Amino acid sequence: MEPSYFLLAAIFVTIVLVQVNQRAGSPVIAIFVRWMRWLVFGFGLAQMSVDFNLINRPFWALVITFMLVWFLGETLYNWLGIQALSVSSLPLFPRYAVNQSGEEWPTHPRLLKVREWLRAQGFKQVQALKAEIGGGIYLRGSVYQDAEGRVRVQVTFLPQANGMVSVCFALVSLTADGSRFVTDNFYIPFGGFYPENWLVERLPWRRALPRLLARHRQRTAGETLVAFDADPLTDLNSQQHELDQLNTQLGFLNPHSEREEFGKITQAGRYRVWKEIWMLNYLGLSVRYQ
Repeated sequence: MEPSYFLLAAIFVTIVLVQVNQRAGSPVIAIFVRWMRWLVFGFGLAQMSVDFNLINRPFWALVITFMLVWFLGETLYNWLGIQALSVSSLPLFPRYAVNQSGEEWPTHPRLLKVREWLRAQGFKQVQALKAEIGGGIYLRGSVYQDAEGRVRVQVTFLPQANGMVSVCFALVSLTADGSRFVTDNFYIPFGGFYPENWLVERLPWRRALPRLLARHRQRTAGETLVAFDADPLTDLNSQQHELDQLNTQLGFLNPHSEREEFGKITQAGRYRVWKEIWMLNYLGLSVRYQ
């Protein structure tokens, strides 16, 4: 079969997956689409160069060259995006407020099943929260808690550029020795530092809440868990403040007095964010910085 047929098939599959993911909002499908686009770009331009005698080089050398061009182009795009975020007014650690609008849970059937499952497992809603990230756009979510108050499930709805909504989960437990166990599946790059007593495991590939909860319980097995003594709003805003302070002290963020001139994120911090963007976008892995 002609190589061009394989390329056409790959392009068709990529287009179909993009359309499917506009409705599903799956990071897993998005990773596959990114690989397909990269491969189609590299092999497609290499094949065109051979067919039209544009470049007199071996086919595989052309493939590698064009894939490097894609890498450099996307690196520049991501770096400019990080730079824009650093100098923008968007908060890196936004403050949460109680959501009293009654619109905290989207009506999509797939998302409503998550709420039904939580209720069936004995989790009850504690608070509905929202945090403005700029331009009237909000992160919305609900915090659920088990009957003993020892496991909290933070359900966060992330608005997408196509108007759809994606969902991520964060499961949190506190131990008697002051440790905070966090198991989540966020696919947003962080790149910063966590406090020493935070034991964070980020699993972007694990999209199903039951599997994520099972992993969290596996991690906390044998630990002496204690009930939360603060409501979710107070606890989350305290976490945001602690992360801001810590990452400023450790050099991920510039001091507040210098942010207007140099931006929020330091050069070292921008590199870490860039690296995590690549890890998440193409491998679905989060980088843990100690």
